[in-house]
Amino acid sequence: MSEFERWEARFSAPDYVFGKAPNAFLKSHAHLLKRGQKALAIADGEGRNGVYLAEQGLDVHTFDFSPKAVAKAQALARERGVKLHTELADLATWNWPTASFDVVVAIFFQFADPPFRQQIFSNIKKTLKGGGLLLIEGYRPEQIGYKTGGPSQVENLYTRKLLEDEFKDFVSLEIKEYDSVVDEGAGHKGMSALIDLVGRK
Repeated sequence: MSEFERWEARFSAPDYVFGKAPNAFLKSHAHLLKRGQKALAIADGEGRNGVYLAEQGLDVHTFDFSPKAVAKAQALARERGVKLHTELADLATWNWPTASFDVVVAIFFQFADPPFRQQIFSNIKKTLKGGGLLLIEGYRPEQIGYKTGGPSQVENLYTRKLLEDEFKDFVSLEIKEYDSVVDEGAGHKGMSALIDLVGRK
């Protein structure tokens, strides 16, 4: 089964795999968001984070490569009464516009192997405006032991050094490592080894 087929199968369930509520890390940083800002939520799946950003008054663009996920994101936006610009697109081939977004949100997209991940990080830096806000949450290698979500390939997981090296040219960078219980639908549930990044280009 290909990666595309695997995600299409997961998102074909009637319920929302990762729930409808926004990611807790994203929600805890709502005070950094400003109404009217242009935001990008990459690989946003069924739209829970993009919809939340739209509820905060941001102009939000989201994309995912799964047609079923994008359809559910559109349905969630209608349910919540917000406008969400959704696009069916692959992270590997999407045309990242230069210096176009005030905010980029990248939550749990750790299906990317190291070369692909480096390409994505480079494109994130390209598409963020100067002074733009970057919010990343992912799993640390210790997550392999918890088995409560995320990939089984340890090389896909984040370390502090990895993130510091990738975003060392940012004006400010705050990285937090911790273990916490995550309750995001059936997809992420239980004690988890997390790492958060809040950066300014």
